[in-house]
Amino acid sequence: QVQLVESGGGSVQPGGSLRLSCAASEIVSNTATMAWYRQAPGKQRELVARIIDGGSTDYADAVKGRFTISRDNDKNTVYLQMNSLKPEDTAVYYCNVVAWYGNFWGQGTQVTVSS
Repeated sequence: QVQLVESGGGSVQPGGSLRLSCAASEIVSNTATMAWYRQAPGKQRELVARIIDGGSTDYADAVKGRFTISRDNDKNTVYLQMNSLKPEDTAVYYCNVVAWYGNFWGQGTQVTVSS
């Protein structure tokens, strides 16, 4: 069972930046997809960004050009650099790993963008 622990959330003003981290408790297969999702109050959980086998990345239209996902296989960690944050980015952000041996979620970290 892979445990995922997110960190880096917090409160920031519009236009600010945050970097989220998600550390896995054990080695994550290089072929696994690592992703960030978010869920705002009253809304469904949505995909924000993912990084798949080979390092290809995919982003939601709402965050393209502002967010960057990356992974460090040596540290079993995936990151989400969030720049030019907007109030509509406010949500709980969840880390997700999908591998041949399972589908794993972190506990979530709150991001609040407000003036």
